[in-house]
Amino acid sequence: MSDTRPAAQAPDAPALVLVSGDHAEALREEFWRYSREYDLRTATSCAEACRVIEGVVGEGRPVAMVVSDSRLPDEDNVLAAFAQWRQLVPNARRLVVAPFDRFLADAPGLRAGMAKGKYDAYLLMPRGVRDEEFHHAVTELLSDWNWTSTDPDVVVAKIVAPEGDVVAQQIRDFFDRMGLPSRVALPDSEIGRHVAEHFPADAGYPRVWAANRDPVVATSVSQVARSFFDTRAERDLDAETRRDVVDVAVVGGGPAGLATAVYAASEGLSTVVLDSSAIGGQAGTSSMIRNYLGFPRGVSGMRLAQRARNQALRFGTRFHTGWEVEQLVAGCDGAPHRLLGTDFELAGRSVVVASGVRYRSLGVPAVEQLVGRGVNYGAAMSLSREMEDQDVVVVGGGNSAGQAAVHLARFARSVTVVVRRPALAETMSAYLVGEIEFNPRISVETCTRVVDAGGEGRLDWVVLESTETGERRRRPAYGLFLLLGAEPHCGWLPPEVARDERGFVLTGRDVPKSLWADGLPPENLATSAPGIFAAGDVRAGSMKRVAAATGEGASVVPLVHAWLAPGDA
Repeated sequence: MSDTRPAAQAPDAPALVLVSGDHAEALREEFWRYSREYDLRTATSCAEACRVIEGVVGEGRPVAMVVSDSRLPDEDNVLAAFAQWRQLVPNARRLVVAPFDRFLADAPGLRAGMAKGKYDAYLLMPRGVRDEEFHHAVTELLSDWNWTSTDPDVVVAKIVAPEGDVVAQQIRDFFDRMGLPSRVALPDSEIGRHVAEHFPADAGYPRVWAANRDPVVATSVSQVARSFFDTRAERDLDAETRRDVVDVAVVGGGPAGLATAVYAASEGLSTVVLDSSAIGGQAGTSSMIRNYLGFPRGVSGMRLAQRARNQALRFGTRFHTGWEVEQLVAGCDGAPHRLLGTDFELAGRSVVVASGVRYRSLGVPAVEQLVGRGVNYGAAMSLSREMEDQDVVVVGGGNSAGQAAVHLARFARSVTVVVRRPALAETMSAYLVGEIEFNPRISVETCTRVVDAGGEGRLDWVVLESTETGERRRRPAYGLFLLLGAEPHCGWLPPEVARDERGFVLTGRDVPKSLWADGLPPENLATSAPGIFAAGDVRAGSMKRVAAATGEGASVVPLVHAWLAPGDA
C-alpha cells in the first residue's frame, strides 16, 4: 500500500497508524484531512501494525495515534492487540472504530477495557462526508497528545537559565498550566544568545522573553504571572482605581473560584478573581480527569481551567494572576471587606474564599533539599517528557496521585506508587485503581513511606520504609512526585472567620453556635463573618473532588446575591 506523503508535510511528522482487515483504505481516506501534518500509515493486521510501528520508531518518528478496527483478522481480541502496540509506543493515543454493522454488537466486550484505560475512545466508523463528531474526538485526542508528548513547534515565551535552575522550572510549569507554549534553553544555546540581545549584559537568570511582553529577569512565578497574565490595561491601573469596590472578590482560581466567577459575572455582578499562581489550583495539574460530567473521553485539568477562565472573561470577570492575598480585613456595619497584598488593595462587598489546599510537606530534610532537582510537590506535568526511560516514584493515594502515575507511565520505564494505607481503593476512585492495576509499568507499594533520598546534585535514589516491619530498601529514582493530601491555605483570613482544628474554614451549621446570629446558623456556604463565603476544598467537610468544588462555586452565588440585595432574596 502506498504511503506517499504530501509535499508540505514535515520530514519528522508524527505518524497515525490505521489498522483494519477490511476497511484500512476507507480509514485512510477518512483521515486524509490530517495528512499535511501527520504521516498516515496503514496495516491490515495486528502483526503488520507492529511492523509498521517498529518502522516508524526506527525512523525516529513518534506515533501520535493508533486507530484500529474493533476486529482484526489475526487477533480475536483487539484489546490484546493494543497491549502489544502499547509496549512499542506507550504514549500514543488509542482509538477503536467499528463499522455500523458491528458497532452495537462489539460494544459490550470493549467498554470495560476503556474504563481500565486500555484505549481512549470507541467510535462509529464514519458512513458519510463531514462526520465532525467523529473528527472532534480525533482532534481532542491529538491535541492532548501534542500538548503532553511533544515540545511545542511554536513557542510564545522563552526561558533562559543555567541547567537545574529551580525558578526556571517553576516558571515553565506555570506556563504549561496556563496553556502558554514555552521552551527552556541554556544561556550558551542559540535561543539563549538571541534572548540575551534583549537584556543588559549583566542581567541575571532566569530570563523570560516574549515578543509582546517586556523582558523579565524573574525572581518568582508571581512576577512572571503579573507580566504575562494581567492585561496591560489592568497593569496600568493606578492605586486609586485598584481600590474600587467590586461586588464579588474571589480568592483562588481553582474549580470553585472559576465556577463562582462564571455564575456571578453572568448574572451581572462585578467580579474579580485573585490568584497567586496558575489558574486551576491543584486540579490544574491533573493530566487527565476522566470522571468529570460531560467529558466522556476525559479532560486535562489545564484545559478545563482555561476553558472556565475564558468563559468567565466572556462575562466580564477580571483576573489578577500573581496577586497573593496576604490579609483580609472584614468590613463592619456594611463597610466593604478589604483584600491586601504587598502592593495592592482591593475592596469587595462580598468575598468568596476559594483558595483551596496545598500539598502537605513530606518532612524529610534530605528530600526537601532536592525540591526542584528531581523532587516535585504536585504532578508537574511539564516534567513528564524528561522522565522518559527513567524510574519514577509517586507518593500519595488520592486521585491526583493516580492521575499522575498513569500519565508518567507513558514516558517512564517504571512508576512506583507509594502509599501508607493498605490499599489504594480506600482513597482513590475505582476507575483509576483499575487503570493502575492494568498498566504493567506501574507498581504499588502499600504500607510504605519515603524516609530518605539523595544524589549528586539532583535526585538519584530514594529509601522506602515499610510501616509494618520497618524494613528499608533503597531504589533508583530520577523523579519523585509528592501528592500528599491537603493543607488549607488560610493564614491570611481574619479571626472573624472560624476554622476547625486543621485550619479548614467552617460554614453553615459547622460554625460554632456561639457565633450564630439570632440563634440561627449561617447559610450552608457562609462563614461566621457576614458577607464572607467559602467554597471548594478550603471548606471543612468538602468532598475534595473537582465536580464538588465546581458545584459549590455555582451554589454560593445565590447566597452572595441574597447578601448584596437582601430585599430581593
